[in-house]
Amino acid sequence: MKKHTHKTELVRGLGLTSAIMLVAGSMIGSGIFRKPATMAGQLLSPELLLIVWIAAGLITFIGALANAEVAGMIDSTGGQYVYFRHMYGDFLAFIYGWAVFAVIQTGSQAAIAYVFGEYTGYFLNFPHLPPEWIAFHFNIPLVGEIHPFFEFGPKAIAIISILFLTAVNYAGIIFGGFVQTLVTFIKIGSIILLSFLLLAFGSGNIGNIYNGFQNMPVMNQSFISVIGLALAGAFWAYDGWNNVTFVSGEVKNPSRNVPLGLLFGTLIVIVVYVLINIAYLYILPVSEMAKSKLVAADAAGKIFGSAGAAIISISVIISAFGALNGSLLSTARVHFAMARDGLFFKNMGKIHPRFGTPHISLVVQGLWSCVLVLSGTFDTITDYVIFASWLFYMLGAFGVFILRKKMPDKPRPYKVWGHPYTTLLFVVFSFFFLINSVFSDSEDAAMGTLLIAAGLPVYYYWKLKQKKDKIPQ
Repeated sequence: MKKHTHKTELVRGLGLTSAIMLVAGSMIGSGIFRKPATMAGQLLSPELLLIVWIAAGLITFIGALANAEVAGMIDSTGGQYVYFRHMYGDFLAFIYGWAVFAVIQTGSQAAIAYVFGEYTGYFLNFPHLPPEWIAFHFNIPLVGEIHPFFEFGPKAIAIISILFLTAVNYAGIIFGGFVQTLVTFIKIGSIILLSFLLLAFGSGNIGNIYNGFQNMPVMNQSFISVIGLALAGAFWAYDGWNNVTFVSGEVKNPSRNVPLGLLFGTLIVIVVYVLINIAYLYILPVSEMAKSKLVAADAAGKIFGSAGAAIISISVIISAFGALNGSLLSTARVHFAMARDGLFFKNMGKIHPRFGTPHISLVVQGLWSCVLVLSGTFDTITDYVIFASWLFYMLGAFGVFILRKKMPDKPRPYKVWGHPYTTLLFVVFSFFFLINSVFSDSEDAAMGTLLIAAGLPVYYYWKLKQKKDKIPQ
């Protein structure tokens, strides 16, 4: 019988290709199939729609540049949580890690998994639960009524997908990374193929893409709010770009491959997103796109008829599956790092002796994501934390200035291009984006802040526990 080495450290099993595919695969989920229609209704101009997608991509890329410098300096598992400890200390690092565990990443996982289940339903007939089960509900203050058995078919598939991919990543980072790379190649190829088919065989009109800015909204205060809301939609589709930093400790040659993964992965997604939006617009006028519930399905239906819905359903299933795997694989490392620092449950910092994975952290994360699936409130929750996510992105970029002052002699294999101007541009943009969110989406911004603030008593509990157990700071 083959003997297995008892592992006490995480395995460095991810190469550059896996890092790039983790970035791209975590970003490309369901957003690109849903958000363009919402954004079209907000902007009403095809040129403005493309400009917002490009602008959001470039801003995201600048954020990735800032992360790349820090990732090259610090290759510890845990990503931005670890970066924040170096930049700001334990308090802000914990609040970030808490937000990631409580809702930012787990809420996103629940939403992505639900989309996976929803589109799987195109090919499956879900059994119906008894009416009294469907009607069962309870109320949570500030959140609202919870209907755990409503639309239980998609929820059941979502839970199965979370548990399956948790098991895949439980069994090893190399296997999980292989699944991520394979699925990401497939979904990037499918989106590019769909774009080519729409442009080559669709009876579209170039005038749908450019009409001389005829439908531009009036330039006033509400225009700024509209742009902010459209950018928020695009940022949701681009989100996930920093997931690779969570697994820095498991990437080969991380000071090189993590920054390159961030940069190349983000650039690939920008190109793919702009290409597919051009293809959407070529087939559908912006006014028609704005009324579409699923713009990709409607565009494909112009060429393939009823078969178009099946094609898009398969694309969304593949896309959501890859994004879910990337998020589950990477996010568990944040809770693992927190536990290793004595700021979270000790068992979540354990490493599986055979597989070399943070197995308990993966399991706890998967179970909590399943709870959020049953809650049915994940779409609302992810809206709440857009504000919080960008608060942390802003702080992460500002941290480049802090680390250059605190660690001037620390080797930096990669330095932010155009610093301090590009870094400052990202920080200033993030600040105004947050201010705009407060005024244009004040309820969600306030709720996001409350959810993050809920971590305060938890932080002080762990700090007291640290002191009691005499854990070194």
